[in-house]
Amino acid sequence: MKKKSLSAKKIILNSFNYIKILKDKKIFKIYKNFEKNFDKLKEANKVAISVSGGPDSMALCFLVSNYKSKINSNLQPYFYLVDHGLRVDSSIEAKNIKKQLKLKKIKLKILKWRGKKPNSNQQSLSRQKRYELIFKECKKNDIKIVLTAHHLDDLYETFFSRLLRGSGTEGLSSFTNMEKKFIFGQNSFTVARPLLNIKKQDLIYLSQKVFNFYLNDPSNDMDKFQRVRLRKLIINLKKQGLDFRKLSLTLNNLASTNRTINELVEKNLSDNVIYKKNKFLIRSEFFLVPQEIIFRSFSSLLKKITKNYYPPRGKKILYIINQLKIRDRLKATLGGTIIEKIQNTVVVSEEKTKKR
Repeated sequence: MKKKSLSAKKIILNSFNYIKILKDKKIFKIYKNFEKNFDKLKEANKVAISVSGGPDSMALCFLVSNYKSKINSNLQPYFYLVDHGLRVDSSIEAKNIKKQLKLKKIKLKILKWRGKKPNSNQQSLSRQKRYELIFKECKKNDIKIVLTAHHLDDLYETFFSRLLRGSGTEGLSSFTNMEKKFIFGQNSFTVARPLLNIKKQDLIYLSQKVFNFYLNDPSNDMDKFQRVRLRKLIINLKKQGLDFRKLSLTLNNLASTNRTINELVEKNLSDNVIYKKNKFLIRSEFFLVPQEIIFRSFSSLLKKITKNYYPPRGKKILYIINQLKIRDRLKATLGGTIIEKIQNTVVVSEEKTKKR
């Protein structure tokens, strides 16, 4: 991948004047929307903010700082930017963002991704590394909540992306939740998206008015990335008359269905799984519920045992489930676990790696 630098808009230097800024009716409406979402977060006196320098995250920096000024002076925000080092000017860009935020009395810490960089699947791996580096900082500072600048346009793009992948109700609707739990090592973090019901265009407007500065990522115009192609498709769908209010209603209905399924999963786990001596004992009734409930229940157990955020591939899980249904005895390994079936009981335990 050829390295390219980002282009930054010119900068006008001003200090924050919250009262003056909030006189702008549009910005005030955006802020009140954010405030309502942020108020829903529990234990939010200490938060980390993931900053990229784009208009979305710059807007988030302002909104969090304004919340601290107006609502909760005890709020301790930590602003982090991950320099992935994938572009030739990434370090210069990061320092520029830090400088501009400092002028607005926002202290930014730059985290560097050191070591060998991937040649393929860069967007996905970069996202994983970004969370990893931020979670490490959160652990140091006892922070449980990370704020990201995902917005309404991201919600639609993610829906179409997962639709193309053939995702079920969980995949199609999970992004509609403002909060999501992540497991990193022995620690659990909440990743919150308080801008999820705010349009990108509104965040651009806010960033221009407050900072008159943000970075434009050239990859946002590269058709080789699926998300860029989907963004253009969505624009065309809007021109063709797609009603996004109705799409939002569909997403909410899917989310409601998904919550119902999750309740059934929790009941299946509660009724048919026993935890004993670092092992899960699964009763035969566990496999008598609908396939989707079995699949999610089994995936949940695997994640609990390995403490990984992502379970093994769906196809592998389904294969093991089918084998457990038809065979009287079975011993297999899957995603760091050992799965054994003896008569009508299935035992799932962690696979211990041999020390050399």
